[in-house]
Amino acid sequence: MIYRHHIAPPRAFTQFSHDLIRHPRLSSDAVRLLTWQLSLPEGAREPLSRTAERANIGATAFTRAKRQLKDEGFVHERRLQGPGGHWVTQQLVSSVPLKPAEAAKILARMPVAPASSVSPQVAPSPQPPTVGDPTPPPPDGYPIGDTPENTPNRPPKPPTGTPASPEPSPEPSPETLAAATTLVAAYPTLSPDLRHIPHPMRAELTALTARWLEAGHPPTVIRTHILRGLPNDGTLVHSPGGLFRHLLREVPPPPATTPAPSPTSPSPDRTPGPRLSARLTGTRECEGRHIQPRLFRPVGDENLCPACTAFPVR
Repeated sequence: MIYRHHIAPPRAFTQFSHDLIRHPRLSSDAVRLLTWQLSLPEGAREPLSRTAERANIGATAFTRAKRQLKDEGFVHERRLQGPGGHWVTQQLVSSVPLKPAEAAKILARMPVAPASSVSPQVAPSPQPPTVGDPTPPPPDGYPIGDTPENTPNRPPKPPTGTPASPEPSPEPSPETLAAATTLVAAYPTLSPDLRHIPHPMRAELTALTARWLEAGHPPTVIRTHILRGLPNDGTLVHSPGGLFRHLLREVPPPPATTPAPSPTSPSPDRTPGPRLSARLTGTRECEGRHIQPRLFRPVGDENLCPACTAFPVR
């Protein structure tokens, strides 16, 4: 059995409806937030967030309590532009539920606070002026600026009086670009290590290949040069695109034309240079007509693969 002893306060009290205190859809935080606001003196402009902070209501509980008060019509908000172009948020707290139209009429009669009296909830906080001139971030012990000591790969400056660098080479012809595009598309078939070339690098490789074609190197020489550049110790190629860029960056002079050897004379090694990969040692590119270049292991000095030898194309 509960007994109640009530003494009316002589001062500093606020009358509340029992319906507000016993509201079935308002949490204890929502009732505390509302009664605290209604107990503030006339003319107080304390926002709901400040009240929640003073009442020790956490952020999550405050959000839930404010939503309950707005759903039940005890709290209404509107956002408008005040003097000086500053946007302010007006909050209306009522002891009885109000409809949106009723709240809008009351808020329309309220003066818009100037920018100096805007609630800290909606106005930017004042920033102290910066003292002194701006300074760059500390370099952590490294010298500031671009010096020759920390850029060892910088190209040397030309001496005084050195003529300007030559003009860039002209763009290759459309026919050369088309041939280079076809050749680049066939690069992955040269070796299993070259299957995965990044697609964004194909344009760069096409331009490099076009330079070789413009210099007079036939596709056979370019493909052989690439095969010679593969590691011959079985090392896995982790970056095929970077390997192509390295092999095609420098364009050597075109090979001198030599008379074709007679069919009966032994055919010398027509592609002198470094040894091929161990997996490609002893192979030769077929000179027959193939969509893609084909390597085969000759028995003697033949230049055609067994398929082209059995079915020659006339």
